[in-house]
Amino acid sequence: MMPGKVGTDTYLSPVTEIDGLSVDRLVREYGSPLFAFSEQTVRSNIQAAKRAFATRYPKVQFAWSYKTNYLSSICKIFHEEGSWAEVVSGFEFDKAVKNGVQGSHILFNGPAKTKEDLRKAVQKGAFIHLDSLDELYLLEEVADEEAERPKVAIRVNLDAGLAQKWDRFGFNLEDGQAWSAIAKVAQMEKLDLKGLHCHIGTFILSTKAYAKASEKMARLAYDVWQKLGVRLEYIDLGGGFASHNTLKASYLVGPDVCPSFDDYAEAITEAIYKVPFKTSELPMLVLETGRALIDDAGYLLSTVLSNKRSATGRRYVVIDAGVNMLFTSFWYDHKISPAQPYSKYFEDVSLFGPLCMNIDMIREYVCLPLLNRGDHLVIHNVGAYNVTQWMQFITLRPNVVMVKSDGSVVRVRQSESLSDVCEKEG
Repeated sequence: MMPGKVGTDTYLSPVTEIDGLSVDRLVREYGSPLFAFSEQTVRSNIQAAKRAFATRYPKVQFAWSYKTNYLSSICKIFHEEGSWAEVVSGFEFDKAVKNGVQGSHILFNGPAKTKEDLRKAVQKGAFIHLDSLDELYLLEEVADEEAERPKVAIRVNLDAGLAQKWDRFGFNLEDGQAWSAIAKVAQMEKLDLKGLHCHIGTFILSTKAYAKASEKMARLAYDVWQKLGVRLEYIDLGGGFASHNTLKASYLVGPDVCPSFDDYAEAITEAIYKVPFKTSELPMLVLETGRALIDDAGYLLSTVLSNKRSATGRRYVVIDAGVNMLFTSFWYDHKISPAQPYSKYFEDVSLFGPLCMNIDMIREYVCLPLLNRGDHLVIHNVGAYNVTQWMQFITLRPNVVMVKSDGSVVRVRQSESLSDVCEKEG
């Protein structure tokens, strides 16, 4: 196989198995479409990420981002591997507690915490990341009512050199908002200031941006200690690490441009070490990595429904998996692999889902072999955000299975039925 301008064409190899289990068997037993997750890949990813940071920094704690994928079977693997829970709603908080996470291992982010959300977080001893002054004052009320001293962190937004600044969330560093909020909390007896939190964006391919943000956050933590006498326990750098997916309009494929965990770790830890903390004084480094840990552990198995030609002669292939269950197809060109042997004839096609909407397009342009009705396709790197953003629209949500490390397969979420849709109606 000869390489082209972007390397060897990885789309030519059929994918007939997921961790040794036949795609045909999985579809036959659990239906199509079907989400399949690899336990082995999940564990390998989190172990590699932890190793990259722990070999460079003395105190590291990962917190699983629930919004990325809140299937309990997925969350529990991360917790078994030592990850805390990072949640952004009362629903996610309750799910983390139900999954056995103790309150002191939950980080509560998000801009829309209700008073009752804050109350349960205070009662459980969670870390509450303050997003606004209104939230701070609301938490004061809860603290008085519960006669507790909540553990809090200030969410900071800052200039990390990126074109898009996530300044909707938290308090800005450069204009002094963050310092004002920190000083206010530090002087209050009702709240216990424990840390700083920052999330610079999503799918960040620049390690330099993380280096810039890390140094700013570390210097801010150092200033809090030196000027206010408060020694913070942790700096939370949020998530945003890129997965191996390929962004639409990208010239190079994802694996060629995505930094490794070692690349991210090197940039972040070197930046923190520029700040004059002694080793024993360094704050704990918290990371809320989601997408980079789970994307390549998820597959969507699908079946060809029909072939047709457009008015211009382009081949259209319709499959049984649509954008209602593959939300990320709006911004990724997901890798698509045939799941059976095929002819040597290939053609550029447009790949559509089964929905009665023109936007139901999985790939606008993809080179695939000739496909027949009933053939199977494997859509790669779908582990992040799809099973949290999928919806009941025209078709019901399908089965989800986990291929276990021992080679067995278990259904971790059952496909929906008409009664699931109707039972909540009046």
